Amino acid sequence: MQAKGRKKTTETSCDSCANLVYDEDYEEYVCDVDMDEDDYGRLMADRSFVCPYYRNGDEYAVVRHQM
Repeated sequence: MQAKGRKKTTETSCDSCANLVYDEDYEEYVCDVDMDEDDYGRLMADRSFVCPYYRNGDEYAVVRHQM
């Protein structure tokens, strides 16, 4: 049960984010969002911080929702 006045936070994973793209220079996946320093600091420091740029990269989520 949640305390009154608190927002429900959802877990997000960079692995399922549509903003995650492969960078050939680094030879790894990187976030392709122009994130400011404050958001990045909160994202790294606070485990309960939900990334404001997260987009579900699952193309079939809408279809499963309709079923």
